Amino acid sequence: MRPARATAEAPVTAVQAAAYTVPTDGPEADGTYSWDSTTMVLVQAAAGGKTGLGWTYAPAAAAGLVEGLLSPAVSGVDAFDVPAAAAAMARAVRNPGNTGLASYAVSAVDCALWDLKARLLDLPLHKLLGSVRDKVAVYGSGGFTTYTADQLRSQLEGWARRQNIPRVKIKIGQDNGTNVPRDLERIRQARAAVGPGTELFVDANGAYTAKQAVRVLREVAAEAVTWFEEPVSSDHLAGLRVVRDAVDADVAAGEYGTGLPYFQRLCAADAIDCLQADVSRCGGITEWLRIAAVAAAHGLELSGHCAPHLSAAVAAATPNFRHLEWFHDHVRIENLFFDGTLDPDGGWLRPGAAPGNGLSLRTAEADKFRVR
Repeated sequence: MRPARATAEAPVTAVQAAAYTVPTDGPEADGTYSWDSTTMVLVQAAAGGKTGLGWTYAPAAAAGLVEGLLSPAVSGVDAFDVPAAAAAMARAVRNPGNTGLASYAVSAVDCALWDLKARLLDLPLHKLLGSVRDKVAVYGSGGFTTYTADQLRSQLEGWARRQNIPRVKIKIGQDNGTNVPRDLERIRQARAAVGPGTELFVDANGAYTAKQAVRVLREVAAEAVTWFEEPVSSDHLAGLRVVRDAVDADVAAGEYGTGLPYFQRLCAADAIDCLQADVSRCGGITEWLRIAAVAAAHGLELSGHCAPHLSAAVAAATPNFRHLEWFHDHVRIENLFFDGTLDPDGGWLRPGAAPGNGLSLRTAEADKFRVR
């Protein structure tokens, strides 16, 4: 039996944030951006002698928003009433704006509070949220445009042949969509690396025009691409609709969304086959659940963008969930920073029986990269 709840309330006593910048293991780029490091803003929320963990991948400035605006807003709120804390944070960011970086900061705190509540109740987070499945499908994601053919093959073979993940994704849209011949070559290299039994996804990060995107996928029809992510900017709803109507692959977008109205507009435009959301950006678990309901109302499934260990529990509790991105950079950092990380072997993550998200921070290891 689970222990009885010890007290009627457990007020939040502290919310702290720290930022860590971890260099990549090599040059990385997609169709529209390049980077050499990734920053995690980690939040720890305390109540009743327990501490919950949440995070976002965002500039270190998000930590200042957490401690300057959000910590005062949620301090003293009952940790069992996470929606009340979410409402308090929404009020706190009204004037500076509740989208963009503020939403990233809110997401980190919201996820920490849900983790805290689960730990207070001695429940796994996915059980607190109410599981609809005991395992979550993942796809291997990386395939950066900076990779050589050997690097690309090695990474894809690692997922498809050593970890038996049956779906993989690469970046295309080289140099803002100006090097289509290399994009086509890399798609063919990817298919050769994983063979016919693995699903092949591509992500242009908004690099193409709509008709250009259609031409690219038609040119590689033989490679059986089944997922075309952000063929054009996710803000270009008419362009997404053009691509969706013209290609066989499922068109997906939404990873940059912050705020429920954005997701409503994207769904209502009938421009995508699968909605994406990032729990570390969209407003956290509280907002994710609302977004999933909007998607379901439009007959759409939801795919989780990045931050796999932050996303696994809520993915297991989302009826219309499709799959979760096992993103190279975030997997490196989460495996480095936390004990209790999950194994994607066979293409599935299985949330465990430990309380909360099942993770514990390796403080000494993380502090090597602390910048705030």
